[in-house]
Amino acid sequence: MDDLFRALLVLHIVGGGAGLIAGTVNALRPKGDQLHRFAGRVFLYGMLVAAGCSLLLSVLHPNYFLFIIGVFTLYMTGTGTRYLSLRGLASGQKPAVIDWVLTGGMTVFSAVFIGIGIYHIMRGNSFGIVFVAFGYVSSRMVRADLRAYSGRSPITNIWLTTHLQRMMGAYIAAITAFVVVNLPHDLLPGSWAFVAWLLPSAILVPLILYWTRRYEVKRKTDEA
Repeated sequence: MDDLFRALLVLHIVGGGAGLIAGTVNALRPKGDQLHRFAGRVFLYGMLVAAGCSLLLSVLHPNYFLFIIGVFTLYMTGTGTRYLSLRGLASGQKPAVIDWVLTGGMTVFSAVFIGIGIYHIMRGNSFGIVFVAFGYVSSRMVRADLRAYSGRSPITNIWLTTHLQRMMGAYIAAITAFVVVNLPHDLLPGSWAFVAWLLPSAILVPLILYWTRRYEVKRKTDEA
């Protein structure tokens, strides 16, 4: 069992490292060229390997951190990639079964995260804030999926903006994992440990909002 754990840990680190490097390349460069697409594929496969291994590792050695990161990464990389195949949502295209599976699964986990978070907060554990924050964010993404799948999104190119948002969200998850694992334990002791979990999101989410506003195309009023 220990050998399996070590092998999965190595795969997790390699996949996460490759994804983090590729994600940084795409975050800093112009979008849409050949290098962007290549780095995007490296990012996708790296994150899927890292996320899949983190879920298995969290089962072998129960760990909230690995479980949350794994669930979020699988959902965001999965839906972020799938939206590239859903370019006709605004004109009536219907989502595939895999799209409903991803969104339905995240619906369940968002409710579980919020419930666990409230439980921990009521018991005086500030780490519950992390669960509630991630549960809230995931519920918002699920709501966005449902609007897009039903053709009710006010954004014509919802496939593009959501692809950008989800892949950047997975990139934030990779950075969060790196920060939480490598941050000295005495730097944010005790009840302040949750800051390390939320700081990457606080820094990078404004960048996602900027890119979304830059690229999104609103529907005309008579099309809404």
